[in-house]
Amino acid sequence: DPERILEFAKQIQLKAMQSGMFRFVDIDTKIDQPQAEIVFDHDKVSALGLDMQQVGADLSASIGGNFVNRFNIAGRSYKVIPQIKRIDRLNPEQLENIYVTGPNNQLIPLSTVATIRHKTVARSLNRMQQLNAVQISGVSGQSLDTALKFLENEAHKILPKGYILDYTGDSRQLRTEGNKFLPAFMLAVVLIFLVLAAQFNSFRDPFIILLGSVPLAMFGALLFTFLKMPNGKFFTDGWTTTLNIYSQVGLVTLVGLVSKNGILIVQFANELQRQGLGKLEAIAQAARIRLRPVMMTSV
Repeated sequence: DPERILEFAKQIQLKAMQSGMFRFVDIDTKIDQPQAEIVFDHDKVSALGLDMQQVGADLSASIGGNFVNRFNIAGRSYKVIPQIKRIDRLNPEQLENIYVTGPNNQLIPLSTVATIRHKTVARSLNRMQQLNAVQISGVSGQSLDTALKFLENEAHKILPKGYILDYTGDSRQLRTEGNKFLPAFMLAVVLIFLVLAAQFNSFRDPFIILLGSVPLAMFGALLFTFLKMPNGKFFTDGWTTTLNIYSQVGLVTLVGLVSKNGILIVQFANELQRQGLGKLEAIAQAARIRLRPVMMTSV
């Protein structure tokens, strides 16, 4: 029922505005369209012996607006649309003056067997996944993930069993792709490890490259998500940004970048060791010499 869905949506909207997290919250469904219905008294219809199929055909011909035929004038074809005059159907109450065909082709006023019921309906019935739906949208001062979690918690409290939540736009992207970061990140690390193992013909060097560069790079990248800019406390109580799809792609790319920088140093250090230098001396010299290429590729 769209009206019941809208009632629940308004409750969620009220909770969202009371939370202070949202600048505004809007609902796309508006029930403000006036509508008039013709309601038949079936007892009277039966008593007068009316045929509902014939009554429906009479009403359709009077106010339906469907064309029943075509005629030609001067080589042009025109539709034949039977309708009562516009002046006789300006308001719903005038419909009661329409006559319908009764037994023995007698004409019976519609007001004898029917009444006009007025009500307000939705402008349009929105659907999602072939189900009746109401879309809630808004602007929040918090991160998208925080705002969605709040709305989800309130929806679970308000919505009865049988109602479901779905997402559109950035919200759908966050909920469908946001949980795939860890598998993608681990897969990237494993693939890089296997490629390095094949390149160095060793499992030790790839382990050194990844263990020595990836954790520090992740720490440096994630550190700035806790910084409040440009003023206020240095560290915030929570995340100032979110791990959205863009930052997640950046972190996966960062793994490849720091691994490449590690390759430059480890490969050169191995070459220096083969020339007779000790491990510590080879590492220190490789770090000094490869610093400029690492900085150039990183920047």
